Amino acid sequence: METRELRYFVAVAEELHFGRAAVRLGIAQPPLSRAIALLERRIGVSLLERNSRGVTLTEAGAVLLREGRAALDAVEAAERRTRRAVPGKPGLVLVTKAGAAGELLAKLLDAYAAEPGAVDVEVLLSGVGEQERLLRDGRADVALLHLPFDSTAGFDIEELTTESQVAVLPAGHPLTTRAGLRMADVAALPGLPLPRWPGADGAYPSGPGPEVHDSTQLLQLIALGRASAVLPESCRPQLGHGLAAVPIVDAPQVTTVIAWPPHSRSLALAGLVRAATRL
Repeated sequence: METRELRYFVAVAEELHFGRAAVRLGIAQPPLSRAIALLERRIGVSLLERNSRGVTLTEAGAVLLREGRAALDAVEAAERRTRRAVPGKPGLVLVTKAGAAGELLAKLLDAYAAEPGAVDVEVLLSGVGEQERLLRDGRADVALLHLPFDSTAGFDIEELTTESQVAVLPAGHPLTTRAGLRMADVAALPGLPLPRWPGADGAYPSGPGPEVHDSTQLLQLIALGRASAVLPESCRPQLGHGLAAVPIVDAPQVTTVIAWPPHSRSLALAGLVRAATRL
């Protein structure tokens, strides 16, 4: 398959409409329809069901959509990493979730800067759940990910730290006097719903909690008495006036890992990983 064919198919599969996909791709609809039909003949399976009600994916089409996205991400990643490999301009791009693992990140950057042959490290602060995508598509060379929330499938990783989680509540709330809470206690708090974070597609799940996109927004909502949250223990230094943290005894532990593409042969990246594992 050609990357052009994959781009055409992914556009149709995501839009489930040939006309909208054609506009998105900047081409006419007839050649797009012919290209998809040719792709189906070449593979030997039906990828789309076409009827008067519209277009739907077949089971085979759903597989190709998933694999096609991964393949196109790999092509884009190769292009981006190749452009950054310009002689005389060495460097690494490290992506991490904004507001997460701040103390660990500072120690890591200091430790790596002391390494012989260390290069400049650009820190890319991302939204929730975006680190994985930025690493896969080549906009980052290495990432700090957090298990069990982020997927590390397809990456090489080293575990760095494991920590417990806390409930973040408005200061003065009656539960802040407790030595520990359970997840059920936090989920049942009247008037303080847990937040809703966007998924990989940018859509928010349904529910009563406020839609949030970063930790700064979330902490302000908690201080205003509009929400609560379950966050890693390392969030404590970010908690200013008006916020309190209480340990949660039955929350899953959070493991921070450093992750990178398995095919990388970058000596600079290897040095950064070594520095991280020595912390």
